[in-house]
Amino acid sequence: MAEENQGKCPVMHGAQTSQNNDRVTGWWPESLNLDILHQHDMKTQPDPDFNYREAVKSLDVAALKQDLKDLLTNSQAWWPADWGHYGGLFIRLAWHAAGTYRVQDGRGGGGTGAQRFAPLNSWPDNTNLDKARRLLWPIKQKYGNKISWADLLILAGTAAYEDMGLPSYGFSFGREDIWHPEKDIYWGSEKEWLAPSDERYEDVETADTMENPLAAVQMGLIYVNPEGVNGKSNPQLTADHVRTTFARMAMNDEETVALTAGGHTVGKCHGNGDAEALGVEPEAADLEEQGLGWQGNTGVDTVTSGIEGAWTTEPTKWDNGYFHLLLNYEWELTTSPAGATQWEPVDLPEELKPLSTDGVTRVNPIMTDADMAMKVDPEYRKISERFYKNPAEFDGAFARAWFKLTHRDLGPRTRYIGPEAPSEDLLWQDPVPQGATNWDIGHAKQLLRESGLTVEELVETAWASAATFRQSDMRGGANGARIRLTPQRDWPVNKPEQLDRIIAVLGGIAKQVGASVADIIVLGGSVGIEQAVAGSREVPFTPGRGDAEAEWTDEESFAWLEPVADGFRNFQKKDYVVTGEEMLLDRAQLLGLTAREMTVLVGGMRSLGITARDNLGVFTEQPGVLSTDFFRTITDMRYRWVPTNDDKTAFELRDRETDSVEYAGTRVDLVFGSNSVLRAYAEYYAQDDNEETFIRDFIAAWCKVMEADRFDLE
Repeated sequence: MAEENQGKCPVMHGAQTSQNNDRVTGWWPESLNLDILHQHDMKTQPDPDFNYREAVKSLDVAALKQDLKDLLTNSQAWWPADWGHYGGLFIRLAWHAAGTYRVQDGRGGGGTGAQRFAPLNSWPDNTNLDKARRLLWPIKQKYGNKISWADLLILAGTAAYEDMGLPSYGFSFGREDIWHPEKDIYWGSEKEWLAPSDERYEDVETADTMENPLAAVQMGLIYVNPEGVNGKSNPQLTADHVRTTFARMAMNDEETVALTAGGHTVGKCHGNGDAEALGVEPEAADLEEQGLGWQGNTGVDTVTSGIEGAWTTEPTKWDNGYFHLLLNYEWELTTSPAGATQWEPVDLPEELKPLSTDGVTRVNPIMTDADMAMKVDPEYRKISERFYKNPAEFDGAFARAWFKLTHRDLGPRTRYIGPEAPSEDLLWQDPVPQGATNWDIGHAKQLLRESGLTVEELVETAWASAATFRQSDMRGGANGARIRLTPQRDWPVNKPEQLDRIIAVLGGIAKQVGASVADIIVLGGSVGIEQAVAGSREVPFTPGRGDAEAEWTDEESFAWLEPVADGFRNFQKKDYVVTGEEMLLDRAQLLGLTAREMTVLVGGMRSLGITARDNLGVFTEQPGVLSTDFFRTITDMRYRWVPTNDDKTAFELRDRETDSVEYAGTRVDLVFGSNSVLRAYAEYYAQDDNEETFIRDFIAAWCKVMEADRFDLE
């Protein structure tokens, strides 16, 4: 760690906020990666007016699923199906699309179809999954706009399980495709595939020291190395790493065992050929093979992971065979034909050995280090034995865990569409009841104006409630008013003592008018802004939010929504290695904001007096009035900025002639005057002719944040 970072706290920092390592712009001066916000400006898609969530409603789901099931056993000569069934391949495709999700920042997952693009399509863990998507292409071509790639990738895996005998829990459509790689996701600092895991850990022997927010142990390896940590077999250490990686996908021990066992009940590993014969990854291939990489071996001799073999006796059938073999037989370390370390059973009866994909010879099944972890780790062992003794319980646990894995980033149940979407509320969805809409908004506004709460208090409370929203996995937001509940009410960023007092007042108003507290919190922000513009503008408001209860809040995973830094409020919990302005970009990106929207919100909130630290950034003599003063000050060359500490996190704004201190601010404030792109926006709003434009844009951006989670209005 560089000397200047010594003593600073590590932080969950999910966005790729620096472009210094980019080969194209590496020669540039250090700058913010505003591309992660620009990707919100104009969605790059063929038809900007297309509404997928409407189009998919006309899909013939039964016909589509029948076509998928027909495809499962329609083996293609160019990429033959194992035992004549593509089920294992399509399950792996769906799993690896969804399995990039990480609960810390909600990024990754199967919700966007990002697996079509680099870097995911070229991760070593995704070897040959490009072929699976090509196999699905005729179905995508047939059904066209009525089915997104994102939905099809997940549905293919679900349909495969159903075809193999698993009673499905359900499936929801509604995942919308993106048309470019996601620029915001930080996948790790490595510059080579499968570099030693040590680079991601303070101590590779201690699994939970892995760098946040990652769930991938190495660039290009989603979970754990199947040969063991750093390629060295140690089932208990692997178990520790499995527990960490799965927890970072929001999975507990029972779900982890169910997913591991269920994922390995069907299909096989491929390592029966020469690994050296494999070509390069899809994005590195020459033009004639680009997008169809890892060429070399096919059929019986295919190499994917390097490990070779099936886990169960009947790998195209959903059954309890995984636990039967794992728990009832001894296993020893061996080596695959491709040279990978794997476990094979000792003295297994011939009739329990699966057929080779040639359909003639019987070969040993295999287990990876992660499989042996299910047997060796005491907690995993207990769950494994329970599932073995109760196959129906295992069926249900896996079906639900698979549903969670493939739907974790789809958002609340109000977003679920299609004939197979389950109606059951699940804790991890953070369900919220529908709120009342037939109450008197005008009367509530009057009570809010007479409440004694200041503009700053009303606006800051509404922001604190709504700004937990993450577009990455559609979690958080104002709906539910979880700011009333643990852990959100105790977050330092929310000023707990002030918050308790304000919520008591707002709760009383909600009760008086028959509205939800959630609605009154947001309406309070609207009233505050209307007061800040002296009644010259009305802030749009739509009622209908509900109030969540603690028992229907996934408190453990909800805790990850805490803003350890919120530049919009000039808040930073500690002094971090990552700069304040980079963390501001991270938060703005999660909120789905453009660079202009971020700029107008910061400037507006500062003019309203909203800051967490001693008036820092409030560059106005009239706090509480929505004005362009922040931008006028930050662009005024009468002032110079002087750092007040060695870290350059705090600054004084001094008059160039008198050297008198006029204002004080932070890096987050200064960046709007120093970064050339952000300064361009600041200059725009500082113009004399753009005061009304600023107010209009601020209200529009404000409403976007306030209604980001109003999926019931779609």
